[in-house]
Amino acid sequence: MPIDPRARRFLDIVAIGAAGPATVAARRRGLAALARFAGPPAAVAAVSEETCPGPAGAVGLRLYRPLDAAEPGPGLVYLHGGGFVAGDLDSHDGLCRALAAGSGCRVVSVAYRLAPEHPFPAAPEDALAALAHVSGEAGRLGIDPARLAVGGDSAGANLAALLCLEARDRGGPAVAAQLLLCPVLDAAGEGGSRAAFAEGHGLDRATLARDLAAYAGALDPFYPRLSPLRAASLAGLPPALIHTAEYDMVRDDGDAYAHRLAAAGVPVRHTCHPGLIHDFYSLGGLIPVAAAALRGIAGELREVLAGG
Repeated sequence: MPIDPRARRFLDIVAIGAAGPATVAARRRGLAALARFAGPPAAVAAVSEETCPGPAGAVGLRLYRPLDAAEPGPGLVYLHGGGFVAGDLDSHDGLCRALAAGSGCRVVSVAYRLAPEHPFPAAPEDALAALAHVSGEAGRLGIDPARLAVGGDSAGANLAALLCLEARDRGGPAVAAQLLLCPVLDAAGEGGSRAAFAEGHGLDRATLARDLAAYAGALDPFYPRLSPLRAASLAGLPPALIHTAEYDMVRDDGDAYAHRLAAAGVPVRHTCHPGLIHDFYSLGGLIPVAAAALRGIAGELREVLAGG
């Protein structure tokens, strides 16, 4: 279907503000500014912050307790997007509130280290430390460890997918489900949606290339810890909820991952949202269908994690 007119309006706004050098600082400012399009914050019972031990110092965490929180209830360790170089607890505050409110999960957002100051493997190391901490402290946090999911958007979805692979290969912590929103899963990807939407649709080819260069440097793009889509086997991974957008250059990453997971016997729910663009889940204040999509995503997560 045609691109949603409000999504087109957003892209026009972004294009107007895109003048100037393409620096990491500009990338960070741009992602921070995205928060104003999220709409009114969803109501939650409480928000608190703490830290967990990481390989290079404390890792910041922000915890969201939903109004209807069960005791214990499901949990979600969430990794924000931002191309591995941008984003923080504040940039994705609205999204995490919406996920907590709609899913009934206690959401734990992770402030992992960013490139280029902290290139690979800093981010996945911090993500693993956060998952281990939340799993180990599940009782104190009010989380049922048997219903602990991981999730993320864009680059954060890359980290979430990697967490599932690492947890499988290391024998834990247990992960009940993985939520991947517009995931970037293949550093070697080309053609298809990468070519069709390389420019003018939000995330573009040049930005992704700069992000990956800052994060991974000369690392082999086929390395599975960088490109989870390239993992030798996806068998034994937790059920996956994968959401892609029709007009997103990394759409095919999520599509291909969904097909590979299904072929490996992993339960998969995959939705490609028509007319929408990368980051649609953060644009609900501007794009009504994006807000509805996010409500559906949260409801789907609630359903998958229901029961003990």
